[in-house]
Amino acid sequence: MDNLKNFRRTNYCGDLRLGDTGKTVSLCGWVQRQRDLGGLIFVDLRDRTGLVQLSFDDGTDQAVFEKASSLRSEYVIAATGTVRERESKTDKIATGAIEVYVTELRLLAKAETPPFEIVEHSKANDMLRLKYRYLDLRNPAVKNNIVLRCQVVAALRAAMTEHGFLEITTPILTASSPEGARDYLVPARKHPGKFYALPQAPQQFKQLLMASGFDRYFQIAPCFRDEDARGDRSPGEFYQLDMEMAFATQEDVFAVLEDVLPPIFAKFGTYDVASAAPFRRIPYNTALETYGSDKPDLRIDLTCKNVSKLFENSEFEPLRGQTVKMVDISDCTLTRKQVEKLLSDCEVQSGSKAYWFKVDEKGELAGGIAKFVTDLRPQLEQVLTLAPNTLVVVAAGASATKSAGVLIKTFGAACAGHMDQERYEFCWIVDFPMYEIGEESGELEFCHNPFSMPSGGLEVLLKAERGEIDPLTITADQYDLVCNGVELSREPFCVAVALHHRLAGKKVLTPEDLKGERLLMMRKGWSCYVDALRAELTEKYPEITIADFDFYNVDIFNRCENSNDMLLAIKSWESVHPLMKILPVEWDYKMPYGLLYAKDPSEKVEKLVRTVEGITK
Repeated sequence: MDNLKNFRRTNYCGDLRLGDTGKTVSLCGWVQRQRDLGGLIFVDLRDRTGLVQLSFDDGTDQAVFEKASSLRSEYVIAATGTVRERESKTDKIATGAIEVYVTELRLLAKAETPPFEIVEHSKANDMLRLKYRYLDLRNPAVKNNIVLRCQVVAALRAAMTEHGFLEITTPILTASSPEGARDYLVPARKHPGKFYALPQAPQQFKQLLMASGFDRYFQIAPCFRDEDARGDRSPGEFYQLDMEMAFATQEDVFAVLEDVLPPIFAKFGTYDVASAAPFRRIPYNTALETYGSDKPDLRIDLTCKNVSKLFENSEFEPLRGQTVKMVDISDCTLTRKQVEKLLSDCEVQSGSKAYWFKVDEKGELAGGIAKFVTDLRPQLEQVLTLAPNTLVVVAAGASATKSAGVLIKTFGAACAGHMDQERYEFCWIVDFPMYEIGEESGELEFCHNPFSMPSGGLEVLLKAERGEIDPLTITADQYDLVCNGVELSREPFCVAVALHHRLAGKKVLTPEDLKGERLLMMRKGWSCYVDALRAELTEKYPEITIADFDFYNVDIFNRCENSNDMLLAIKSWESVHPLMKILPVEWDYKMPYGLLYAKDPSEKVEKLVRTVEGITK
């Protein structure tokens, strides 16, 4: 085994480019793979920046060549050589135009065969990846996440410092400062029976800093909360951009974040477009009334309208005397089955049944509950757009607001032209109620954050105490920053093929590749998302034979593997069958992920559903 001794790395693997041709470079890293072609050896060398190809041939020193022939995956090596242009270039890696012709090679450490392959999309299960975490961290996808976090944090620090904020690290071992969750406690060795608490947030410390004259503070703060997992953060601990300003107004806070956040989202996010300052300010009650949610997705152009007064004496009992909210969706091409399937999905999410009717091509009301609203058309036209091919979905009852919010998000994503998905859209939700009646306690509770000033100051609280005003009417100087609403998961449709299938060697398929193939899809009417894909394939690619089946299970995977048919699938199923491979397809069709359960679930199922709802909220 060799050692570094006087060896010094001059470059990182992924940084080399065609402009470096002719340079002598020294590299260190891990062997991704070795290809021995007899008198020619290629080694893909990997470090945190990426891959570069090392080459050895019959002109290489014999000792170096023999050492190269012994290399295996995950061996640690150091190499010195000359950068030269590759004869056969590739655009699959950033260094695909060059290679390094090696003159010196040092084997620093050997490796046993890894329990899983170090590749972008590892098929290893989570438990195996966690057991060998040091190997999983070499995975490009995991590594890129770590690099991304570093870059985002660095950008946040630079932006906050530019705005005159001081980064101050606050204590970790402290007294309890509840933020709505249970504390993590640390026993004090020198004080038996007493404990420190890990901070749920640096609330008290930053207020202390304000009183001390440090008028602009921030930190990337660790927060420790003994609570269940949530959709937007890990259980136990997470990090947040924490900040505090003295001698400032709400608008001052808005101005800082509106300047800091959009460039970071646009640079490091999935989309490269983010809404510019000023962000929209939406009062809490307005958000609920207009969007059915206090975290609206403003990429969707749909809103809900309150038409309750029109249905006080309705013939249709579910609407009679109820809160009724309607969402009008113009130029809607969904079929009846697709509409009803989406409404069923919404019912699962909101716990409330929704209804619909449509304005047909002739301008007549049809479908769903059309016969119960036809007489009210003149009044409805004052608040709704009822042009031909307009779909109207209806929420009613005590949970009409929540149901309308679910309808907006679901149909906004499903109906073409109503969602500008490829962007980040920010808004401020302001004027939160100071108090609310707790769902479980039935008593007056803080609605948002108790560390807030009520609008109107102390005098308003004193009036409520004297019974002069209703405490539920008090608003607070509180605000939430919302970006693109919240979605649990949406998986792109892929195609599963047998390992021996003619297309199994391709990394990405196109619909053209599927011509002449037999594609198994869930039967028509099972999912509007599947049906939409089916309709396009039937119209544009009649050469693809579509076969129906009734249920996803291992048998259907076995059937496809034996028959060499193709199966519509999603990426997360790639470990279901060892003899099949799941390939992405260049089409814009996705399947939302969620839970399906009985209307009258068992106690255990109901507990699970409540837990999931709590996480997603």
